[in-house]
Amino acid sequence: MSEPQTMSPLARSPIAPAAPVTVSDGWEVSGRRATATLTLTDCAPLAKIQALAPIGGRVAAGLGVRFGRAARGADGVLVVGSGPGEWLLIGPPRAAKAIVARLEGMAASAPDENVTVVDVTHGRALIRLNGSRGAAVLAKLCGIDLSDGLTPDGAALRSSVAALATDIVRDDRAGVRSYLLHCERSSGQYLFNALLDAGAEFGIEIDGFTAPGI
Repeated sequence: MSEPQTMSPLARSPIAPAAPVTVSDGWEVSGRRATATLTLTDCAPLAKIQALAPIGGRVAAGLGVRFGRAARGADGVLVVGSGPGEWLLIGPPRAAKAIVARLEGMAASAPDENVTVVDVTHGRALIRLNGSRGAAVLAKLCGIDLSDGLTPDGAALRSSVAALATDIVRDDRAGVRSYLLHCERSSGQYLFNALLDAGAEFGIEIDGFTAPGI
């Protein structure tokens, strides 16, 4: 009798994937493909790394993104200045180790600085709201002015969305307004459902994750 095959563990998002369900980079994801111009995507497979470092230090200078802004590097990693002395780096699936190694290398070059690097890929939820009506959806759930003048592409902030502490990053795609929303893993399904409900009047549809996704 042959030995039973050992399968690699499957990573699962805190957000239940909409049918049909498929696998992307070891993650269980929705295989649904939306046709609407306003979409919601669970971006759980994306690498999510948190870095804490002194404001004005060498590591902060190396990251090159100030509090309240977000910018994508040549490697495709989105660096978000999510708080004073706090950054969130978002990269393609399976990129977490490389991002951590890069940050640890930066920290090693500044031994006098107190730097903390944490891989939060599996501990946080990340959702993309894509489409020109995205600001209208968020306006139903939070009190932030999301006009282009105050929160243009590349803006990053932390606010209450549906009464939940959430990082909001405006990250337009191909000239189309787009937002990334980042929260604790335990609140991911609640936030996803709240966004779906708020977007119903605008014809929002679920769009499954496809790599690289950032």
